[in-house]
Amino acid sequence: MQAFGVFSRAFKLSNLKLPMSISVPIRCSSCSGIRTGEERTLRRAYDGLLLDAGGTLLQLAKPVEETYLTIGRKYGVEATAADIKQGFRRAFSAPWSGKLRYQGDGKPFWKLVVSEATGCENPDYFEEVYQYYAHGDAWRLPEGAFDTLLYLHDHGVKLAVVSNFDSRLRKLLKDLDVLHLFDAVIVSSEVGFEKPDNEIFRAALDAICVKAEKAVHVGDDLKADKEGAKDMGIHCWLWGTDVENFSDIKNGILLRSGSD
Repeated sequence: MQAFGVFSRAFKLSNLKLPMSISVPIRCSSCSGIRTGEERTLRRAYDGLLLDAGGTLLQLAKPVEETYLTIGRKYGVEATAADIKQGFRRAFSAPWSGKLRYQGDGKPFWKLVVSEATGCENPDYFEEVYQYYAHGDAWRLPEGAFDTLLYLHDHGVKLAVVSNFDSRLRKLLKDLDVLHLFDAVIVSSEVGFEKPDNEIFRAALDAICVKAEKAVHVGDDLKADKEGAKDMGIHCWLWGTDVENFSDIKNGILLRSGSD
């Protein structure tokens, strides 16, 4: 999902045919008005929100080095937390020989990362680490994320996850009780393209039926997210810089009438 910051801070078509496993209902109602009560004082600056997963919507419950060490003790891992952090950084940022880092379950990539970070190539150790991150307990949502997504959804904003991730992502979103809030979930391991490639962004726009200029993308990686979205003509807010929390996202999308 991206540079090391994706994981360490958190844990990331014209002719493109989406796999049948991708559930992306196409409803072109993004221009519907905001009607009643308080809603009469609001207007949408954007009709669609695209969200990066790891490092933005999904944050790690514990630092990666802590998890690797805790699980690794019974497998004889002797590396220090600093060693693991440095090794993880080195492995995660190294060029990957294949087209995609995440193909299907992404295990070949993650085996390399775990062994490089810890010096342990025990397959049982790797499998336990991998399965740990396949459950929602290993992750958390940023404060206010659920309420903001629900509010935007109720106000007619189309929502899509756009992530460089493996096949675990949908289950994680379900475990954290947000999967049902999204109109589309676009995962690199499913569509065959990784950010910053235009095609993964195009797949998301097509899925939610929103034009590029009416969408905003939020992610934590300068190249994959900000530069990738910009190249596609999509506005982008860099998580932790342009926006610091989900309240900032809500306030940037739904504006009071008369405000710029």
